[in-house]
Amino acid sequence: MSYQIALNFEDGVTRFIEATGQETVADAAYRQGMNIPLDCRDGACGTCKCKAESGRYDLGDNFIEDALSEDEIAEGYVLTCQMRAESDCVIRIPASSQLCKTEQATFEAAISDVRQLSVSTIALSIKGEALSRLAFLPGQYVNLKVPGSEQSRAYSFSSLQKDGEVSFLIRNVPGGLMSSFLTNLAKAGDSLSLAGPLGSFYLRPIQRPLLLLAGGTGLAPFTAMLEKIAEQGSEHPLHLIYGVTNDFDLVELDRLQALAARIPNFTYSACVANPDSQYPQKGYVTQHIEPRHLNDGDVDVYLCGPPPMVEAVSQYVREQGITPANFYYEKFAAAA
Repeated sequence: MSYQIALNFEDGVTRFIEATGQETVADAAYRQGMNIPLDCRDGACGTCKCKAESGRYDLGDNFIEDALSEDEIAEGYVLTCQMRAESDCVIRIPASSQLCKTEQATFEAAISDVRQLSVSTIALSIKGEALSRLAFLPGQYVNLKVPGSEQSRAYSFSSLQKDGEVSFLIRNVPGGLMSSFLTNLAKAGDSLSLAGPLGSFYLRPIQRPLLLLAGGTGLAPFTAMLEKIAEQGSEHPLHLIYGVTNDFDLVELDRLQALAARIPNFTYSACVANPDSQYPQKGYVTQHIEPRHLNDGDVDVYLCGPPPMVEAVSQYVREQGITPANFYYEKFAAAA
């Protein structure tokens, strides 16, 4: 039986390999052209030490404590020259993809749908046979090349890959290179190229309650995460707070409602910062975080939004005197 192993390199590049339960992860990586750090192959030097962030595996028994201590094992560290997968796994590689002589994967696809959800948000879907081989962790992003230019823009997946199709939520930036193409020129069938996946902002195994905080089109990675949670289930409560600046920035509320119907312990709320808003809940995301959402620190916080929002939330949590078990965030800024 084969398992899918995500190798996350320290420069943000993620590559996926297939590994059987009979081969070590290092052997599987080398078989598929990934030169992850390796030296002795005998579990003695520790050169191939990495951190397994999720999955089940056999550590092997042919290694010495100098290479991998009991404390390191408890923290999730493994030796890839000894580790054998027993499920799909995510492994953090303490080296750059360039050092390991691997590059971002590139894919060609075509626009299957492009719609303006509001004056500020564009929904883009692309589809292609090549994308059926695209694997990524929910929350990650790719670089989409702007047709007619040599420039690319980074966008998080807003959906899982299904039948070779993926989707994105894109902020409509006046004068923006990608925004101008999508609003004025793009049509179904137009070709697009993408490179990735990239990023260390992705859904980890759910071991405690989650607080998800989205700002504007920072909602995109969360809809992909929630699709995954809907598939696999969760015994822990999940709460999403979605904040925007103006009423017209609120999009995909029907989709959130549909996801709430599929995930029994998922709840969400939205708020609009503009004081003249007609939406019932006004203010910033931090004004709608309740003590129960922080769960006395026994919570994993995921945050995606513009830099001022990330900084405001970080400050708010500090002021509450609470340190979340984990705090994952991704900042983004629109490119003109």
